[in-house]
Amino acid sequence: MSQTASPPATHRVIDIPDIGGPEALILKRQPTPAPGAGEVLIEVHGAGVNRADVMQRLGTYPMPDNAPTVPGLEVAGVVAACGPGVKRWKPGDRVCALVVGGGYAEYCVAPEVQCLPVPDHLTLIEAAGLPEVVFTVWITIFEQARLTSGDTLLVHGGASGVGSMAIQVATNCGASVIATAGSDERCAFARDLGADLAINYKTTDFVEAVRRHTQGEGVDIVLDLVGGPYAKRNIACLKMGGRLCYVSLQDGLEASFDLLHLLLNRLTVTGANLRRRSVEEKGRLARDIEQRIWPLVRWGRVKPIIDRTFTLEEAAEAHRALESGLIAGKAILTPRME
Repeated sequence: MSQTASPPATHRVIDIPDIGGPEALILKRQPTPAPGAGEVLIEVHGAGVNRADVMQRLGTYPMPDNAPTVPGLEVAGVVAACGPGVKRWKPGDRVCALVVGGGYAEYCVAPEVQCLPVPDHLTLIEAAGLPEVVFTVWITIFEQARLTSGDTLLVHGGASGVGSMAIQVATNCGASVIATAGSDERCAFARDLGADLAINYKTTDFVEAVRRHTQGEGVDIVLDLVGGPYAKRNIACLKMGGRLCYVSLQDGLEASFDLLHLLLNRLTVTGANLRRRSVEEKGRLARDIEQRIWPLVRWGRVKPIIDRTFTLEEAAEAHRALESGLIAGKAILTPRME
């Protein structure tokens, strides 16, 4: 194992020993992990807070067998040590990484193939807001929904982490974007990111607004983070040959819609999950993202949107803010302040 200064024997983490409310997030010390073959140990400067972390805390997330009880799916920091066989990274490199868990910590182990280089113009705290949303956007609107230049994309939750990234990436790839959000302020946020139309779903029927905006034609793709309650209306928004892609089911697991309408209009209903994929599959995704999306990040055309930062001690406050809809973009935990 190659390393610079030895990592400490123990480090601080946020653990979830039992399911419950935000108070279930417990700050504790545990042994600092050592990287195995093909892995790097990252000194964490920023860890993204995601809806999946909240669902893990509540006990409603289908956890992979190898996931730790320490939450956190994305980190950015400095490589502290490299396990046997690591070829690309060396101690001192700035990286951000997608991880299966363990990000709410001062140190986190990540497979080297799931790491990406942090562009020079970004801080490590900013970079911590990239991996989960970029990977998610890639597998949904590109791999599953096959977005191409000229498509029209409807994004639900346009002010969320995934939504804010989807708007930026899609518009930079030549698509037109319509977004929904739960307030006029969050709609303005989505428009500032590049959405052509932002609909306050609390005051406006988004189906009517979409049909009007597209002159009755509908959209090519719907990216849905809501779940069952939106199914019929999502289907109604799609044009001939349209694709509906689910990435989260926050408000319901069951859906009902007219199958004849789906058949006659040649619609596709699909979905994507990231966390349960193998290291090899995530490595392939990382390579594709570095080739196709990372140049947009390096050029500053796509950027992480960081709303608020919280210390490890404030992890419960971060969860409360996310659950209350107070975060536009991403919330980041900062085990170390840059």
